[in-house]
Amino acid sequence: MRGALVASLAWQDYRNDAWLSACSVLALVAVIAPLLVLFGLKFGLVSSLTERLESDPATREIIPLGGGRFSHAFIEQLAQRSDVAFALPRTRQIAATAQLGAVTLEMLPTAANDPLLADLPVPQGLDQIVLSHTAAEKLGAKAGDWLEASFGRQVAGRVEARRTRVQVLAILPMEAFARDGLFATLGLLEAAEDYRDGRAVPALGWDGDAVGASEQRVYPAFRLYARRLTDVEPLRAYFAGQQHLLVSTQAQTIAQVQSLSRNLSIVFWIIVGLALAGAFAATFAGALAAVARKRRELSVLRLLGFSTVGLLLFVMLQALYSAGFATVISMALYGLAESSLNHLFVQVPGEYASHLLARHYGLALAAVLGVSAVAAACGGWRVARIQASEGIRDV
Repeated sequence: MRGALVASLAWQDYRNDAWLSACSVLALVAVIAPLLVLFGLKFGLVSSLTERLESDPATREIIPLGGGRFSHAFIEQLAQRSDVAFALPRTRQIAATAQLGAVTLEMLPTAANDPLLADLPVPQGLDQIVLSHTAAEKLGAKAGDWLEASFGRQVAGRVEARRTRVQVLAILPMEAFARDGLFATLGLLEAAEDYRDGRAVPALGWDGDAVGASEQRVYPAFRLYARRLTDVEPLRAYFAGQQHLLVSTQAQTIAQVQSLSRNLSIVFWIIVGLALAGAFAATFAGALAAVARKRRELSVLRLLGFSTVGLLLFVMLQALYSAGFATVISMALYGLAESSLNHLFVQVPGEYASHLLARHYGLALAAVLGVSAVAAACGGWRVARIQASEGIRDV
């Protein structure tokens, strides 16, 4: 009950000193609003860059360099790693081509969870493919069309070819794969490689040399994507250290964004420290001035039975009123600044030049209230020296 009375008296006195209260609020707004804009820019910029990298599977792709010899079992083990999102064997690149009409297309193996296909249907049999955007444009093909794929080889100076019909399940967007290519099951790529090596492909009715039952296929490469951006560098180190395999990654690009985030955080927290120190000093000085200016009123409250804690709470509450109003006004100003900045600088939907989450607003409010409360408590501690007799003398 006594606390509610102190809060009510502090509010009434705060309202009576409207001009001084407004000045203290504006002084805090001058500190808080720029900090919100600065942090919004830092968070929005880094988040947009990180999300752009996360959404681009090519950033997480790990490409083996040079020819290797990988078994199917080894690549399956890679796919089971917690830091790997997708792994699939690749046949020899020179054999992984197909002729569709007048267009020669690169063939890439695909399967479920392929990051490039995202929500598109995945080929299941030897007669299903997904075309890249550029290939579909050149062929004039669309989803559902049936096309004739031709696979050629040269034997004893003779050019031979076998054909099979394939259905286009979907068309990849340009940003997913910008080259002329088709995505098919690993079985179709293995069939093309076997035919060009002179081996029979019973599934497609192509004759050739019989494949030994005990013959184990060896792959020269694989398609592999890390699960997260932070997994790219550890995977590169794993291949270089344990497998003695050189791989190509986007680790440098990822490191640049992470370095930018760290550097911006350092700059931001330095500025925050200086700004909060200034806000603390201003609130501390305001509390000292308030105790000196309202000494008579506070002594009367002491005469009426208010304790030192009650008088200190009186001073702290007025500082908290200013801090609360200043934070709300600063958030409103930041909202206007955020809208303007995003309108001026953002060209890609879903990205931000400046952005804050709900938890950031809560953290800002808690920080401002906390600093203000501590500063007011330190500055207002002089109320302990106020005696009730000072109020009696003034009666």
